[in-house]
Amino acid sequence: MAEQNKKEQKMNVEDALSLSEAFIMKYKKSILGGIIAVIIIIAAFFAYKYLYIAPREEKAEIAIFKGEEYFGQDAYQIALNGDSIGYKGFIKIADEYSGTKTANLAKAYAGICYAQLGKYNEALKYLSGFDSEDQMVSPAILGALGNCYAQLNQLDKATSILLSASKKADNNTLSPVYLLQAGLIMEQQGKYADAIDAYTTIKDKYFNSYQATDIDKYIERATALKK
Repeated sequence: MAEQNKKEQKMNVEDALSLSEAFIMKYKKSILGGIIAVIIIIAAFFAYKYLYIAPREEKAEIAIFKGEEYFGQDAYQIALNGDSIGYKGFIKIADEYSGTKTANLAKAYAGICYAQLGKYNEALKYLSGFDSEDQMVSPAILGALGNCYAQLNQLDKATSILLSASKKADNNTLSPVYLLQAGLIMEQQGKYADAIDAYTTIKDKYFNSYQATDIDKYIERATALKK
């Protein structure tokens, strides 16, 4: 009986192997094609990353260096559009090296340059195209967006973005700045209760900030205007 069971098990294994072999032979081309496709995709990804993106990133970093110097000197027009001695300008860098981290940074620089030059619609275009989750940079760009909307008299949008920037930053450096800006705009709109909320957040949550030192006068003024 035991011998019979062993024979049956052996036959089952052999049958299973035969079926597997038949399956592989039948779909051999499809299986190999799928494996090859995966290998090609992986190889293409690494080739793109290390043979295309990495060298472009390096070139972009070299290209943007002079622009950062101009930006630091408040030479916004030159930083934006380039000079006559080889520097391309943030706009061209953002376009020519698209897909790189440096091109993304060039968009932020370009947006701020436009804002400093009073060209707020152009600033919005570049600031909106910037993408980052950095704890300081991302809220700062949001704050710049909010200020551009304020300059264009789109006040509801401005306050909404400024409050979002404050929440995203959640620190004593940036958050109280954006809360104060939002509060002042809301006062201008006659939204005194909302302004008080913004000022009170500075007082209660960011009490170690510079803005908190005289926030009581803003709270008192908005409270008086609300009556």
